[in-house]
Amino acid sequence: MSGHLPVMLNEVIEALAPRAGASYIDGTFGGGGYTTAILEAADCKVLGIDRDPAAIARGQALVDRFGGRLTLVQGEFSRMDEFAQDSDGIVLDLGVSSFQFDQPERGFSFREDGPLDMRMSLSGETAADFVNTAGHSELASVIARHGEEKNARRIASAIIAARPITGTAQLAAIVSEAQGPGALRFAIHPATRTFQALRIHVNDELGELERGLDAALTILKPQGRLVVVSFHSLEDRIVKQFLSSHSSAAPRGSRHAPIVAAPKPEFELLTTRPRTPSAEELGINPRARSAKLRAGVKLAA
Repeated sequence: MSGHLPVMLNEVIEALAPRAGASYIDGTFGGGGYTTAILEAADCKVLGIDRDPAAIARGQALVDRFGGRLTLVQGEFSRMDEFAQDSDGIVLDLGVSSFQFDQPERGFSFREDGPLDMRMSLSGETAADFVNTAGHSELASVIARHGEEKNARRIASAIIAARPITGTAQLAAIVSEAQGPGALRFAIHPATRTFQALRIHVNDELGELERGLDAALTILKPQGRLVVVSFHSLEDRIVKQFLSSHSSAAPRGSRHAPIVAAPKPEFELLTTRPRTPSAEELGINPRARSAKLRAGVKLAA
């Protein structure tokens, strides 16, 4: 499965702690890097899930290699509770995969020109559909919220003035011009946050994450482990809040009301602070620079 470097692989396997006879879920199969490492670490089984049909097709080579120990399913990881029950561990590697990012025809990157697509599942609304039909307020809101872009309203106005927009290079040029010449002084490309925002919107990535975490809680066995690698603050905040809210047993109350016992915690944190890539890994794979790993162990009911 060349062309893809799984991020924080050693840290993921350490947190997941694969063991013989157990069953695991790789909810974002992608290039199969985590799945391969899990299956090599122990005589266990893995269910690999990915909504990208190209990922499932590539993964057939690993099915041939590992036989009945690996099962692949095309679908959203938020639906993992429909595909499996009683899992000993779940790993999620969020965001866009290297395979998707490096293929211009998928439209995730502006490094090379391609159609403005960005769909992980290859179905549904494309980024071009959205930018060419959305009103100014909706467009600006998506860019501001999902891209954390301070110039969202100016960029939305420029996009609407230039419609129709069909290609990644065209959109990147429009956004860059809207940012002004001063934006070129910054470390990241002026269009990076807008592209991120559109990708997150088209694929409902934050909603998918919230639903996926709830599904993981439902199907993990006691002592089952949840390991999540995120790549930007919006994702990390959701994962942090989820694990924190399900691991805290502090009583609730105020000076105006009696203290009410909090629900029994459902997770024990394995990471009180997120783990980040080593300097050695960053030297090999600069794309890992923003990665954060959080993990927890499900407690007995």
